[in-house]
Amino acid sequence: MFDKRKSTRYRASARALISGALEGDHLLKDLSITGCRVECSVYADIKPGTIYTVEILPESASNIEAFELQVETKWLRASGYSCDVGFYIVESPKGKGFQRYVDYLAWRNEAV
Repeated sequence: MFDKRKSTRYRASARALISGALEGDHLLKDLSITGCRVECSVYADIKPGTIYTVEILPESASNIEAFELQVETKWLRASGYSCDVGFYIVESPKGKGFQRYVDYLAWRNEAV
């Protein structure tokens, strides 16, 4: 959980698929109702200000189905052949899965 944000960010360990930008699975590192951070194991040619569709595949312990988010790239931090990408969440077309996952992460954070 990070303290300097308007919305609380929760650590996550879901898989993330970024349509039209990267092949393969990537790791959703954290999530809030307004944004998220994805760790890519390869360098990503993702451009700031661009809208992407990200499919989130929550960890099996959450018992939550996969859901999609429309996101806008805010920043990209490259490190060698990998990078972290920060996204602002523009829309959640099927918001129930997204809201359930944020609630699950909040509950898991409180249980620790």
